[in-house]
Order: sequence, then structure tokens, then C-alpha cells
Amino acid sequence: MLSLISGRLFQYLMGANLNSSRIRMTTPILTSIVPGAGPLHSSAYFVGLYLPVEFQASPPVPLPELNLHPDRWPGHCVAVRSFSGYARDHNVVEEAEKLAVSLSRTPWGNSTNHPSKNAYSIAQYNSPFRIVGRVNEVWFDVECRSAGVETY
Repeated sequence: MLSLISGRLFQYLMGANLNSSRIRMTTPILTSIVPGAGPLHSSAYFVGLYLPVEFQASPPVPLPELNLHPDRWPGHCVAVRSFSGYARDHNVVEEAEKLAVSLSRTPWGNSTNHPSKNAYSIAQYNSPFRIVGRVNEVWFDVECRSAGVETY
């Protein structure tokens, strides 16, 4: 997993956008795994973060050479498992497997096939310089209606 924010995304936050706006970093940093999107059907990923409220209605347009694209998420439901430490390839996969096992025993067990471009996402809430007390989450998109859950 990425322990530091993507270089292009960091440039955008530091003012590499059409109106040179510096954008305050928000959490979580979200790394979404896209299965089979890479070469030879390997997984790929994309990194994102939420824009601060003052930029949400009209986000600064990134410089074209950054090749960044906005992603607006409609309201949806996610199943979440928290874990501590640094998000690394080995423990992220382990935590995703634990969440899948937990979900298999619930009404959401069959709802992880909910139409999504992502296999799962990792939310990282702390600076890479924070060593203790770190908070991370693994997220699976789930179908809200299958278990009688409502979203607003």
C-alpha cells in the first residue's frame, strides 16, 4: 500500500491547478484496489482524498499534465474493519480477508458483489510520520438494501 500520498496528487494540493490554489490535506487518504485492471490481469489502484468543504462545490481544475480526474461518489454503504499500524501489502490483504469472513456470517455476506469498480479500499487516517496510535480501515462496498439498511 502507499504510505505516502501520490506525487501527482501532492502537486495538485500544493497548487498545481489552474487557479494555483493550495488545498489543505484531509483524511482519510483512500487507496482503492481495482482487480484485474493492470497488465496481465494484475490489480491496479487509485489514490484519492476528500476535498475540504470550501472546494467541494467547485474543485480547482488540476493542471493537464498531472492527469488527475475527479471522482464523485454517490451515497453508498461500506462495511469497515479498523486496524492499527502502517498499512502494508501483507497486513492489508490479511485485514480484507478477515472482513470478508466476518461479512460471510451476516446478512451482507452476499452483498459484497454490489456493483463496484473496486475490490476494496484502504482508508489511512494518520500522517506517515505518526508511529503509534495509527488508525486504518479496510472498506468493502456493500448493497444497503439487501439487509434492510437505509442511506441518506
